[in-house]
Amino acid sequence: MPDTDIQPLLARVADALERLAPPQARSSEPGAADAFVWHTDDAWLEPVRNVSRVDIDLLKGIERQRDILLENTRRFAKGLPTNNALLWGARGMGKSSLVKAIHAKVNAETDGLLVLIEIHREDIQSLPRLLGMLRDDARRFVIFCDDLSFDGNDASYKSLKAVLEGGIEGRPANVAFYATSNRRHLMPRDMIENERSTAINPAEAVEEKVSMSDRFGLWLGFHACSQDIFFDIVKGYAAHFSLDIETDELCSRANEWSVTRGARSGRVAWQFIQDLAGELENPLN
Repeated sequence: MPDTDIQPLLARVADALERLAPPQARSSEPGAADAFVWHTDDAWLEPVRNVSRVDIDLLKGIERQRDILLENTRRFAKGLPTNNALLWGARGMGKSSLVKAIHAKVNAETDGLLVLIEIHREDIQSLPRLLGMLRDDARRFVIFCDDLSFDGNDASYKSLKAVLEGGIEGRPANVAFYATSNRRHLMPRDMIENERSTAINPAEAVEEKVSMSDRFGLWLGFHACSQDIFFDIVKGYAAHFSLDIETDELCSRANEWSVTRGARSGRVAWQFIQDLAGELENPLN
């Protein structure tokens, strides 16, 4: 067979072998960055070079929650006893933003000792595997789950309960678990009521579900903000990004924006600022 005929054949064979070969395992090195996303399929910690977050000083109306969580996180970074934290309450009031902002502040104070790892809600059952990878590491890890909740016949909450407090090994001393949720008990009321109405022992069935929240020693509630706090948030953003607009006009337009959205929150304020900055041709950086 001429060489000109063999070369294309060999190329096709090589391509087929590459497709059949297992993909090269990706290394999970917690020292590669100070923030990661956990991928359970291949047990991979994906480094996040630029975390999407706002400066902690821009988070208005949640000063009490900020101070409590900041102190809890500082103690954890120092190796002192600390609690897992559940941030629950109104949408858009800065729950996840606060976790990310506090991580940045404490990490800067401790020369990169604190690592933030985001785990997706659907990957909760892989927590024991992740903890096994982190247990002997010298750094401190905050595992963060945004919008944590359980519905229907979802039984993965039992895995989380065991990891947080009830398992044989328990939570490693170098790991804390922070979660945000719109629900205080991590499940809808109708789910709790259904458990009460269908169980042989209603009280025990409800207790099994509701006790999930009890595994978090620190509960921080976030509530819808007043108009004054909403304006404070908007004015803080405008000053930080040097938006050229009079205060009265800023508040008037922010109020109109909130009315069209039917809500006042930190998220709505940020969306307004993005729209205003685009109109003023002012980059938000």
